[in-house]
Amino acid sequence: MAEALSKSGSDWSAVHAVCLGVSGVNHPTDQERILNWLREIFPSHVKLYVQNDAVAALASGTMGKLHGCVLIAGTGCISYGFAEDGREARASGAGPVLGDWGSGYGIAAKALTAVIRAHDGRGPQTMLTNKILKALSLSSPDELIGWTYADPSWARIAALVPEVVSCAEACDQVATKILVNAVQDLALSVKAVVQRLQLCGEDGNGSFPVVMVGGVLEANRTWDIGKEVMKCIQEQFPGAHPIRPQVEPAVGAALLAWNFLMKESTESSHS
Repeated sequence: MAEALSKSGSDWSAVHAVCLGVSGVNHPTDQERILNWLREIFPSHVKLYVQNDAVAALASGTMGKLHGCVLIAGTGCISYGFAEDGREARASGAGPVLGDWGSGYGIAAKALTAVIRAHDGRGPQTMLTNKILKALSLSSPDELIGWTYADPSWARIAALVPEVVSCAEACDQVATKILVNAVQDLALSVKAVVQRLQLCGEDGNGSFPVVMVGGVLEANRTWDIGKEVMKCIQEQFPGAHPIRPQVEPAVGAALLAWNFLMKESTESSHS
C-alpha cells in the first residue's frame, strides 16, 4: 500500500477507503483479524473493507459490480459468485488435499502420478514421461520422487501444466484425460455456484458473466482449457458469457473500495 501511494504521488492522508482482497479470507473472524490490523494503520475516518481475493478478481472483470461468477484457476482454483440481491456462494478453493483437482497443482500432480504409474507398470505409457523429465533435467522417473518431495510447494509443481497441455496437443491419451477431467471439475464448481444463487434465472436461460482468471485458463494454446470450461458451462447455462479481465485483480479491489464508499455515502445522505 505504501508503494502504491508513493508511485501515485500521494500519501496516507489522501486515502478515503481501502479494500483488500486476501487469499484465505473465508470467515468473519478472518476479516476481523485483518480489519484490526488496518485500523492500526489508517485514521478512523477511512472506510475499510476486506474480501476474499476471488471477490477482487470478479470485480476486475465486472468493473466493480458484484454480480455473476468468477472462476480462478492458477496454482489453486476457486469459484465465487454474487446474486443481484447480495447473496454470495463459493465452490472449491479448499486446496488440493480437499479436492481442487482442476487447479494447476491438481493437473500437474496427476501428471506426475501418471509418470510414476507408467514406470512401475500400474498405468499406460505416456508422452508425459519424457516431456516432464526433460523439463526438469532428470534422467529417470525414479528421480521424480526425490524432486517432488525436496520442495513440495504447490506453485513449483503447478508450473508443469504447460508440459501436460503440450502432450495433450500431441494427442497423448493420458494427458488428454487429465485435462478433460480438470475441465469438468472447473465447470462443476461454476455450475454449483450458479445453481445455488440462481444466476441463470428461473427458466435457466438468464444472462450472467463468468470472469475467467488465472494461468490455467489463459487462451494461448491449441488445447484451450478456459474455452473448454466455458463450452461445458454453456451446455447447461446458455446465458453464461465469459469475461477475461483487462485489468489486474488489484484494480478490482480499488474499484470495490470506491463502490462501497459511494454506496455508504448515498445511504447516509438518504438516512
